[in-house]
Amino acid sequence: MLKTYTASDGPLRVLFVMATEAEYGAALRNHIEPVITGVGPVEAAARTARALADHPADLVVNLGSAGSRSLPQAGIFQVASVSYRDMDASPLGFEKGTTPFLDLPAEVRIVPRLPGIPEARLSTGGGIVNGHGYSAFDADMADMESFAVLRAAMLAGAGYIGLRGISDGERPIERFSDWTFYLAEIDARMAEIVHALPDAFAAHRRAWWKEAFA
Repeated sequence: MLKTYTASDGPLRVLFVMATEAEYGAALRNHIEPVITGVGPVEAAARTARALADHPADLVVNLGSAGSRSLPQAGIFQVASVSYRDMDASPLGFEKGTTPFLDLPAEVRIVPRLPGIPEARLSTGGGIVNGHGYSAFDADMADMESFAVLRAAMLAGAGYIGLRGISDGERPIERFSDWTFYLAEIDARMAEIVHALPDAFAAHRRAWWKEAFA
């Protein structure tokens, strides 16, 4: 489950995490064996935390799909920041999007690590965003797991890289195939990035990859 790469100062233990088998296509299967968490923030947090407890890692690489009304379909984007769109304790005086008593901003910035991959801001929540729903939050793309995987990585002392392929959002989703249509193309493009990871990892020290939050 863990893959070990070589950083400039020694071995780098990497855990790959994805939400569903549908996103784990033939191309990625040639390179990695990820933890499949299931759909949504609860499953993603629980299963990532369990995997990190069983297999301590220096870095979590979170791959999968996302929706976007503004980014090109099948494009691959590196997560620049993650927010939790479902969290709203504003009646108690907390800023919308911040978790009470947790010392994190509403938008957690992820320092981009991989060269040559465009960045985009991501919003995580417990429901699929569809149609005009994209107007309800301030981010470039939406998913259902990344904030949860990020929090599990943070608590385990691991770094985090998020990569998302845009599977939907150009038009409202009306059927299952509206989500799956681009997944094979996204899988092939993700596999090209994963294939190039050894060179990216070798360019820096292990500690640099672990300091993924700012």
